[in-house]
Amino acid sequence: MEWTGEGLLIGVRRHGETSLIAEAMVVGRGRWLGLVRGGRAPKTAAIFQPGNTVQLVWRARLEDHLGTFTTELLTARAADLIADRTRLYASQLICELLHLLPERDPHDRLLGMALTLLDTAPDGAAIARFELAVLDELGFGLDLTACAATGVTTDLTHVSPKSGRAVSRAAAQPYLDRLLPLAACLTHRGNASPDDIANAFKLTGHFLDMHVWGPRDIAAPSVRDALIASLTRHDH
Repeated sequence: MEWTGEGLLIGVRRHGETSLIAEAMVVGRGRWLGLVRGGRAPKTAAIFQPGNTVQLVWRARLEDHLGTFTTELLTARAADLIADRTRLYASQLICELLHLLPERDPHDRLLGMALTLLDTAPDGAAIARFELAVLDELGFGLDLTACAATGVTTDLTHVSPKSGRAVSRAAAQPYLDRLLPLAACLTHRGNASPDDIANAFKLTGHFLDMHVWGPRDIAAPSVRDALIASLTRHDH
């Protein structure tokens, strides 16, 4: 078995004394792992960094084997990411979120969004929308298009923490203490205030914890809080 494709490195771990296992999001193939023999050599250290895009050749005797990767660096982002703390936090969170996807299941929409985020200045609203898209592609998408109580499609201000459905301002009034604010930046483009970004991450974090992190008994990425703090500073 053999294929060639372009992939975003999202994780690397040591294997034995000289090799490593690389994890990449590959166009048309999804999250894929492969053994890189000799990948820990000093001359290749700069290649195998999360956030870089590489050309991959995967080979295995059988399709369900781990297989091996041979690689060629296409886009080196890691050095630039390390130089900017907020960009580094963002890239680490994006890679952690992509790691939640099932292996070998194509998610090219998320890959495209991730690459755009990695190649632009950190945008809190866009990263929160990425979390929303991850929920959607994992099968836990929120319905933010119409009020769960009345069906109206305008003036949606809150979300039910149980159903993930939007609630209009009027319908939300008796239940404000039980509902989550619907950050405008999740449904509308444009400049977002620090408070709006914070509310967006509160919303996506609630449903990621309810549907993904909690059931899998894993913690939210530790870098997430640091990224949110950086993105929601009022002097940002």
